[in-house]
Amino acid sequence: MMETTTSSHPSDSDSAAFDRLHPSVRRWIWEQQWTELRDIQEAAIPILLDGDRDLLISAATAGGKTEAAFLPIVSAIAEDEESGIQALYVSPLKALINDQFRRLERLCEITEIPVTPWHGDVSAAVKRRVRERPAGIVLITPESLEALFVRRGADMPRLFAALRYVVIDELHAFIGTERGVQMQSLLARLEVALDRRVVRVGLSATLGDLGLAAECLRPGAGGAVVRLESKADNRELRVQVRGYISRIPFQNEGNEPASARHDIAAHMFSKLRGSHNLIFTGSRQYVELYADALRSLCEGQCLPNEFFPHHGSLSKDLRETVETRLKDGAMPTSVVCTTTLELGIDIGDVESVAQIGAPRSIAALRQRLGRSGRRPGKPAVLRLYIEEPELTARSHPLDMLRLKTVQTVAALRLLIDGWCEPPTPLALHLSTLAHQVLSVIAQHGGIKAAHAYAILCQAGPFRKVNKSLFADLLRSLGCPERGLIEQSPDGLLMLGKAGERLVEHYSFYSVFETPEEFRVMSGSRQLGVLPVDSPLAPEMMIIFAGRRWVVLAVHAADKVLEVAPAPGGIPPHFAGGEAGLLHDRLVAEIFQVYASSDVPPFLDANGRALLAEGRAAWRDWALDRVRMIPHGNSTLLFPWVGTIKRDSLALALRARGFKAAAWDVVIEVTASPESIRSALQDLARMSPPNPIALARAVETKQVEKYDCYLDEPLLCMAWAANRIDADAVPQIAGGIFSE
Repeated sequence: MMETTTSSHPSDSDSAAFDRLHPSVRRWIWEQQWTELRDIQEAAIPILLDGDRDLLISAATAGGKTEAAFLPIVSAIAEDEESGIQALYVSPLKALINDQFRRLERLCEITEIPVTPWHGDVSAAVKRRVRERPAGIVLITPESLEALFVRRGADMPRLFAALRYVVIDELHAFIGTERGVQMQSLLARLEVALDRRVVRVGLSATLGDLGLAAECLRPGAGGAVVRLESKADNRELRVQVRGYISRIPFQNEGNEPASARHDIAAHMFSKLRGSHNLIFTGSRQYVELYADALRSLCEGQCLPNEFFPHHGSLSKDLRETVETRLKDGAMPTSVVCTTTLELGIDIGDVESVAQIGAPRSIAALRQRLGRSGRRPGKPAVLRLYIEEPELTARSHPLDMLRLKTVQTVAALRLLIDGWCEPPTPLALHLSTLAHQVLSVIAQHGGIKAAHAYAILCQAGPFRKVNKSLFADLLRSLGCPERGLIEQSPDGLLMLGKAGERLVEHYSFYSVFETPEEFRVMSGSRQLGVLPVDSPLAPEMMIIFAGRRWVVLAVHAADKVLEVAPAPGGIPPHFAGGEAGLLHDRLVAEIFQVYASSDVPPFLDANGRALLAEGRAAWRDWALDRVRMIPHGNSTLLFPWVGTIKRDSLALALRARGFKAAAWDVVIEVTASPESIRSALQDLARMSPPNPIALARAVETKQVEKYDCYLDEPLLCMAWAANRIDADAVPQIAGGIFSE
């Protein structure tokens, strides 16, 4: 009877995949009143039911990815009489786990398969019940899985003895990140504990290159992953870019607000009030400025405040109060934030995302946009606010090029095309490896170095780390000043006292944190805070608070930059910009936007005018072929490459005695074009510089959470592998001097 009723729907279309599902699963489909399976579901069902191949499922939001994975997985579990946890779902967001639990609850109820959410908000009683009687499907975050390894390491083989499938949701959010490497390491450690391979299923948003996601899913064997990409995209995306002219210096002193900030805040107030939204800004300073401006607008109309700040410097209580208000949804709430709400925090659904400043990362932009339009039938809404300075006869060329507007257009073009940044191919991820060393020691209660190396580097994702480098890492963790690990007489690695304290704290389970900002000090006066995304060293020049400064000293441990006013012309204007790396592809797209005559429909009238101004300046300087232009007592170099290659050339010039500062798409060198051309010619003809030697000159190498436990040689190696492309220096130098 059950089979007869379910077959009256999707099976009418002669769906062989539907007929292979368990009868109770077919009944659930009938309850949903589906008339057919989606293309991605038809293709995934036989793959997951037939064999042991890893599978990548790529589709737009609400494109049926979850069902494509779980319809066959639940069918397979329902047919299997073996008890135990048979499927593990890993999600970067507690909100997604809660959503997926609600979606799977009825399906698992009629198939009599237990399904359990497992994260920080789930009660200890629920978790204890699963530990005592492992069964069905468990939905978990990477941090909670890490906690299981640390606190229940010896019990992992029993808990997951029956495991058949691991499903990783939002796989694109893990690509190339510390959290992604942690997830890869945890899955490898799980297979080592079970002494067998487990089928992995990745669910990913549409990407331009599925190979990236496949390699993230199964490091070292991405080519063997079966890839399915849905051709249907029913997600509506609404985007607008609004341009503003700043006529008053943007700063947090004085009573008169910047005109652009006031206008941006007024527009957000009119569009966002009464709903739930996220507003991303480039720094904590801008979070406070905009949150204050929006709060003042509420007070001015005698309305309850709906706009709240959220950043890493606020107390935990203040942050959690805002998160709870946003998640509960009872009162309209818009949160002005840095990257703190980009990933990993349960805030429920939001109606729109706003960003102040030009995007520097398409991957981050995609992740932020994914917070909106999660529900079927709801569009994803993105508003971008770009502030450009009023031009004068003394304006900096970068301002005249209207780079922020052009960069925004380029980023959106790549987003629409489905591209995002790939992981750095040579990255060592030593910070995350240090974390995993401590974790694997806690898991086993002590482990031999060779065994740890086999688990983490040979079977795990740290394959670029050889035995010698691994030994250096262990010595760094075990040095007396750190005391994180120690070695027993029989060679067993144990946690030291400092290591025990670190591992026992709940914050250990996470490998990512909000990027640190440096306090900028001129004498005894604090000018503000600066997110550091480029190498800094004494005598380098930076742009901050609307003027040039020379770096006197860098105190990495205290996150302090000592600066003094520097002579020179008018600097470029930076307002609300974010820290982060520009990829070669994004910079190439910026070049193409300048060269094009197309005007995107998502620009407002001011945005269209700014784009036209930038293109006119680009043509006036003939930047389609010219790579060096004089500017005051300096020379601007336009290598048209991403941040890593740009910084590599700047460091190579500094090694030859030049004062070179890099930002956005330019390198500014305090020298004449003639002397620079000679140096570039030498760099083009010589062998690539030593990347380790270049890294030694960088004093801001501690950028990831556990970098503070690496000694200087390891930091240099990590920085050189992650942030320097010495091999590209001769070609870039040759391309500039030969123009």
